[in-house]
Amino acid sequence: MSERSRFPVLRGHSLSARLLVLTIGFVMLSEVLIYLPSIARYRLTWLNEHIAAAHLAALALIEAPQHMVSPMLRRELLREVGARAVVLHTPDARYLLLQHALPLRVNQVIHLGHVGFFGAISGAIGSLAAKGRVLRVLGAIPGEPGMEVEMVIDEAPLQRAMYEYSWHILSLSILISVLTAALVYASLQWLIVHPLQRFTACLVAFRQEPENDAHTLPPTDRRDEIGVAESELAVMQQEIRGALRQKARLAALGTAVAKINHDLRNILSSAQVVSDRIAASDDPDVKRVTPRLIATIDRAIALCTATLKFGQADEPPPRKTTFALRPLAEEVAASVGLPADGRIRWHDGIPPEIAVRADRDQLFRVLLNLGRNAVQAIPGAGSITLGARIENGAADVFFGDNGGGFSEAARRHLFEAFTGAGRTGGTGLGLAIARDLMRAQGGEIFLEKTGREGTEFRLRLPEAHILQSVDRSA
Repeated sequence: MSERSRFPVLRGHSLSARLLVLTIGFVMLSEVLIYLPSIARYRLTWLNEHIAAAHLAALALIEAPQHMVSPMLRRELLREVGARAVVLHTPDARYLLLQHALPLRVNQVIHLGHVGFFGAISGAIGSLAAKGRVLRVLGAIPGEPGMEVEMVIDEAPLQRAMYEYSWHILSLSILISVLTAALVYASLQWLIVHPLQRFTACLVAFRQEPENDAHTLPPTDRRDEIGVAESELAVMQQEIRGALRQKARLAALGTAVAKINHDLRNILSSAQVVSDRIAASDDPDVKRVTPRLIATIDRAIALCTATLKFGQADEPPPRKTTFALRPLAEEVAASVGLPADGRIRWHDGIPPEIAVRADRDQLFRVLLNLGRNAVQAIPGAGSITLGARIENGAADVFFGDNGGGFSEAARRHLFEAFTGAGRTGGTGLGLAIARDLMRAQGGEIFLEKTGREGTEFRLRLPEAHILQSVDRSA
């Protein structure tokens, strides 16, 4: 098997590549969302620091005699503040303490005490995008109510500082993104991607060779969702392989049964010729047994013929007739193979007036299968009991025995061929055939109860009625 056929996923479209790209993208998006408040905070901090420096310069001038300083000291103070002018506002007056080539116009006025969150972000974006602006900045003096400092500055130094800060943020963001993406990628690769690759490879291999046990997913100790999926896949593979093998056995068995039935039908035809000759005998005992023998041989021939036609499109539907139940049960009792020593008793409690509309031969086969199973299930002395009742135009036939009952494992697959055998050496075909025959007539078979005290089945026949005239002496 080629690598491409086992993993039909392009490398660029693989789950690993998508996870890596998405992780880096989401981390970078998070960094952008963090960067905007950070650069806004940096801008406000830079302006506050220069307001503090302007305040110190103003204090130096106020303490000087007659508020006068030398021109050289004035230039030095302006350079330290980085402003063109510094103004001190008091409750009583406004003092222009420093000035140096004031610009003709101010592009923006910023009052640091009135800047909100979104205003700070929009102001930072504006500072990054603008060129050659002059700012007028006002800030309150801590501990001095009613006093504030105003300064006029060029925005270029602030812009350079913000670009430098942004470069540091970008470098750190790229480093964090790559490191985080690598850690997340490695974790997802170990926790999800690699198990999914094993899972996918097993599915592809199983699809191509479902009966090969080598393609079973090995068990793991994981208890999360992927571990549960792996365990369920392994169970599903085993069940499907079992079903495929069973179907293969059934196909082989069907071929063998068809051949056996062909030869058996010929043998039964010969037996039918002999039975016809026996029927001409004058012996009273022979005459009494012969009709039952002929009916049994005819039923066996019909069964062989139906088996040869099994699965063909022209399989005939059930041939329904109306008949009394009790005579049919008596025929089953004579054919079920009760021990000659009488250790197993047959109790027929079916009222003689109950009649049903169904296929008589198929219902005979259902009761015969149940009866033979019951005889084999009773190890020593016991009894088989039949009963029936009519309710809402349908008949319920009860078939019970006091054998050992079915095990829990047998009950789970009771009506499945080759899986529901209730005893050692059984095939489970009897109950599977019984259910198929009942459903073909629109009826159903149910397991009413089972246990140490015995087992009881209920057969539901949808069409039944009470006979008006019945010989109860029978």
